[in-house]
Amino acid sequence: MSVADELLLANQQFVKNFNLGDLAVQPKRRLAVLACMDSRILFERCLGLKPGDAHMIRNAGGIATEDAIRSLIVSHHLLDTQEFIIVNHTDCGLLRVKEYELRAHLTSKMNAIASEPAHFYAFDDLEANLREQVRKVKSHPWIPQHIPVRGFIYDVKTGALREVEPT
Repeated sequence: MSVADELLLANQQFVKNFNLGDLAVQPKRRLAVLACMDSRILFERCLGLKPGDAHMIRNAGGIATEDAIRSLIVSHHLLDTQEFIIVNHTDCGLLRVKEYELRAHLTSKMNAIASEPAHFYAFDDLEANLREQVRKVKSHPWIPQHIPVRGFIYDVKTGALREVEPT
């Protein structure tokens, strides 16, 4: 049985006790979270969020890519979120990876050149990367200046969050 088949079976059990159908499309806490896709981190749990509380936008590295910013813009302008947080974490898979080395490795492994993705957004300084993501979101012309955008680092060994102040 494939993992997808196992998930479908689990969903059948989930449906039997499903009680979230009446949640509003707008997040109750008026919050959007941009975070890494790392499977070790249950951001809803570590942030004390319940279903319906916040929009969760996840990608490799918790990067403010064009698509992540698109989601934040929709979150605010169409669904009334009023606060954004960005969470990066220790021991990230993109930390200390060299962009050109990853591209070369994939080209060699797959015996093919690809133009997309244009960037993997690898980084070697966790705090500097987080500050850059916060800056990118704050500086976007369609993100209003009054929206707070704060950055945090999650420690995968302790579960603790630490705020990183902008420079």
